[in-house]
Amino acid sequence: MPLLLLVALWLTMPTQAGAVFLSGARHEYQRYNNCGPATLGMALSYWGSSLNQYQIAPVLKPNKNDKNVSPEELAAFARKQGFGVHLGVAGDLNLLKRLLAGGFPVIIETWFVTPDHGGMGHYRLLVGYNDSQGHFNAFDSYYGPKVTLAYGEVDRLWQVFNRTYLVVYPPSRKGQVAALLGSRINERTELQMALELAQRETQANPNNAFAWFNLGSTLLQLGKAEEAAKAYDQSRRIAPDRTLDPRRPANALNNWPWRMLWYQFGPYEAYFKTGRYLEVVTLANDVLGRVDDHEESYYWRGLARQAQGNLEAARADFQAALRYKPGYLEAAMALQALRTQGNR
Repeated sequence: MPLLLLVALWLTMPTQAGAVFLSGARHEYQRYNNCGPATLGMALSYWGSSLNQYQIAPVLKPNKNDKNVSPEELAAFARKQGFGVHLGVAGDLNLLKRLLAGGFPVIIETWFVTPDHGGMGHYRLLVGYNDSQGHFNAFDSYYGPKVTLAYGEVDRLWQVFNRTYLVVYPPSRKGQVAALLGSRINERTELQMALELAQRETQANPNNAFAWFNLGSTLLQLGKAEEAAKAYDQSRRIAPDRTLDPRRPANALNNWPWRMLWYQFGPYEAYFKTGRYLEVVTLANDVLGRVDDHEESYYWRGLARQAQGNLEAARADFQAALRYKPGYLEAAMALQALRTQGNR
């Protein structure tokens, strides 16, 4: 392409604003363990929805003490309301700013530390950014509507969850979202981007436990359970930054922050798929010894116990998972398969 034409194209390209703030979303303070429903309600409110955590939470977490509403559950709820959703991983700061400049608030899943409760997972709704001040503007269901988050701190805390992000939008805006996402609109392409990012980060800093964890999670999604299990093993050997894990129990089983498996279940799946059933049971026992209503841990422990031949214990685990989350399809299917197996 001739140089003059390249220059002309560059001069006609729209420039991205150095600061953006999207008004129109309704802030909502969360009730106990309602971070996910409250943040989703805030995102939907930007597009005119009146739904709030009091309508959303009973659907997503019938157990009021549920410790985790997954990004997939948030996305599924929004889609049932008629919205489009892009649920992505391996996001970056420029992508967040591009989406915000395009008029789309973004939910990000980050690590979160409070003096009283220690480290945990937390959703935030980004509604703006300011390059000159180097921060994002966030509606935070815990701290309020005027939260600013430094760019570097966002990336540090976001990395813990493989930089997961959700864009919720009306179907009429699908084309705009696709243009802003570019090749990321394709799930397989974005997973490949996640793989390459995790590989770069593990090579650049082999002592980054979260980079190894993200590598494991991405490999698992790409169908490579053996490689994923090895990446999780490496992650477990490294002690992460303990400033992210204050109030850590003295008898915590892993080097991971002690609440890590409340939110991310890749190690359960990778170890199960590679026949490491005892490790699945051990990890689940550690979680359930601290919180006795964690349905995902019951589910994965049930699968591992079934594989070990302990059918009665497996049945009890699947029933417990369904007791705390009656709509848990995978647990219901596992229980039904177990019943079928018992009738043979």
